[in-house]
Amino acid sequence: MKTQKGACVPPGGTQAPQSVKKLGSSPLFWYNKEKGAFTMEEWKRDTRKEVVITDLDALVPQEHLLRKIEKVMDYEWLYERLSPYYCHDNGRPGTDPVVLIKMVLIQHLFGIPSLRQTYREIQVNLAYRWFLGYSLLDEIPHFATVSYAFCKRFPPELSEEIFAHILNKAINHRMVDASAIFIDGTHIKASANKKKHQKEQVVKAAKIYEQQLREEVNAEREKLGKKPVDDDDDDNENGQGGGGTVEKTVSTTDPDCGMFVKGEHERQFAYEAHTASDRKGFILGVHVTPGNVHDSVAWDPLYDDVTARFPNVEFVTMDSAYKTPWIAKKVLDDGRIPILPYTRYNGKKDRFRSWDYTYDESTDSFTCPFGKTLRHTTTSKDGKRTYRSTPEYCRNCPCREVCGANEKGKKVLQTHIWQKYLDLVEQLRKTAVGKEVYAQRKETVERIFADAKEKHAMRYTHHRGLARVANWVRLKYAAMNLKKLAVWSWKHPVFSLIFSFFSLEQKRTVPILCG
Repeated sequence: MKTQKGACVPPGGTQAPQSVKKLGSSPLFWYNKEKGAFTMEEWKRDTRKEVVITDLDALVPQEHLLRKIEKVMDYEWLYERLSPYYCHDNGRPGTDPVVLIKMVLIQHLFGIPSLRQTYREIQVNLAYRWFLGYSLLDEIPHFATVSYAFCKRFPPELSEEIFAHILNKAINHRMVDASAIFIDGTHIKASANKKKHQKEQVVKAAKIYEQQLREEVNAEREKLGKKPVDDDDDDNENGQGGGGTVEKTVSTTDPDCGMFVKGEHERQFAYEAHTASDRKGFILGVHVTPGNVHDSVAWDPLYDDVTARFPNVEFVTMDSAYKTPWIAKKVLDDGRIPILPYTRYNGKKDRFRSWDYTYDESTDSFTCPFGKTLRHTTTSKDGKRTYRSTPEYCRNCPCREVCGANEKGKKVLQTHIWQKYLDLVEQLRKTAVGKEVYAQRKETVERIFADAKEKHAMRYTHHRGLARVANWVRLKYAAMNLKKLAVWSWKHPVFSLIFSFFSLEQKRTVPILCG
């Protein structure tokens, strides 16, 4: 007779009791050979209500990101800046404004979607409480208090000042390399239902370079014996705008956002953050516009702001959306080098292309591949030069179809009045330096957009209105710069010593602000 395990026992006998083997010196489990299973010795004792004497500082890891940030940040300037917005002689004590700002920084540093969720996370996160300077039992300021402070109490330019202050810290410690800047834009989904909209007639906005272009166009038209273009030709009834109106889709939920065509069929209301960065990935400036504003239109204020702060910029790197005659002209006239990509030819492949014609600057004319001349006849108000051939020479030309001339032998070729700047940009693109600098886009501004959306919750915004969204983006970019600044300072202790020295020099008693 055999047992289940195959052990032999005498007929009519009983199986001898199996020995129990103990695993280890102090095991939590026992192994029973007879049952072939583990049995638990005892449950782990519940210590969740055990009283432990410690402090909050000991519970936060030494290499936590917020510890690194606390080493490099100073807040004395914030108390001085916000002191006029609090009453000091009456009323109940107000919430520390630096605590409110820190709560917003926590939201953007760790990609928390909303202030409401940030408030809940701070309640249970020891590192967040430590960063705010609160103990385990202190009550966290309500998220409505934070929202009210930024919407009603704090000055509108505070977010821009925080961004500039953090960027200046990086500049002072030589972490910023603005010899080359990279400009691009990314869309942020707006808090608006794309089905709730209406059509409106909007006056076309005047271009920044309109006056300068008009002067050069009129000078050429005068040489050609043409009537000059009047300044009022494109103005509306009030003398403002770029002339005429255009129909736009306006959201009834958030009128400040713009309809953005995403892909071939997808449409959504969005904002666009036009961003400039340096070689090392620090964000140097941002300009927020509705999502339907073209990159080249929003380029001027961003470029002017960044170059005013960093006059030593040598290279300005952009994608094909910025490849316009005005942008090429302005950058080259400023003594800088524009780096722009190759753009595919959109004309017919079985026709002569624009570079097949030779330009003669002395006579201001083009020569076709068969030696015929195209004369400059007029210049439009948009800066387009028109060159026309002589019909009697082209009417019987065997290559008339390849040339693109009509049956009467008229061939028309158009170029921009600032075409020479685009031609120079095309030559710079082919240089070794141009290729090397343009390749850094994916490591700088494109990496910033990827991190902002994946790690810092910038794919969409809960805010409505252009001003609020702009402040929200600046604070998010300020947090990203602060994170990079803190991490780099931690890796290089020399920077940490410098920050610690200045922090000790600036320490003073924190004032009590009353609401």
